[in-house]
Amino acid sequence: MNLLITSQDLNNLIKKEDNLIIIDARSFSEYKNGHVPGAINIDLFQLHWFDTSKIGMRDFNRQTKLLLSNIGIKENSAVIFYDNISGMAAARGVWLLLYFFHKKVCMLDGGFQKWKREKLPIEVKSNQFRNTRFGGKTNSNVIATANQVKNSISNKNVVIVDARSKEEYNGNEVRAARRGHIPSSINIDWSSNIKNDTFKNREKLSDIYSKIPKNSQVITYCQGGYRAANSYVALKVLGYKNVKMYLGSWGEWGNRLDLPVEDGNTA
Repeated sequence: MNLLITSQDLNNLIKKEDNLIIIDARSFSEYKNGHVPGAINIDLFQLHWFDTSKIGMRDFNRQTKLLLSNIGIKENSAVIFYDNISGMAAARGVWLLLYFFHKKVCMLDGGFQKWKREKLPIEVKSNQFRNTRFGGKTNSNVIATANQVKNSISNKNVVIVDARSKEEYNGNEVRAARRGHIPSSINIDWSSNIKNDTFKNREKLSDIYSKIPKNSQVITYCQGGYRAANSYVALKVLGYKNVKMYLGSWGEWGNRLDLPVEDGNTA
């Protein structure tokens, strides 16, 4: 599967795919007012994780497997995530399954907003989970820990992309114990990926990320690993092979006094 699916293609898939799982990653209050037919709801913003130590990752893997088991994802499941636009929650879901080597996953380009604009079917009844036993193994090629990011700061073959706003990057907006950004990181706000609710076309996305060599290792991060997931998807759509997301992001890095930071005055 491609990482993006159009609303029309999803509508057609609903009619013929038996192993389809559609996940509405918005809040339940949004879900109950209308959603894609057959979709189940899990608010992915509840899954922040700011500990990428060995113990932290062990717990993250265990808890995430429980979540994916509760959702009912099987090895042959085709999984589509969506939120209101081609946003960060759906992208986080895509990244999460790729982290567990589940390749039959994508996100609805344009999200529920575009679905509604195209006057496609909408239902309001809640759909129940169908529990299973999810046993996926973890993929170290798509995730970065704090220690790995720290070791990459001076590596010229690694590009660290800060997907937050310019204000957060410069330290003018503070959302952790410390302000600023990871040293050597470049700031490309995730919102530049999106226009009219959908991902920009490949030509425009290529312009946005034109300073990043295709053969480099790229690590994306933000505050909690959601905006960074959107940038991760954008880079994969462009054909970048070696992309990782720093799961702990600034929520971990900015609150650890042992890790180096830069702000607008020292960058």
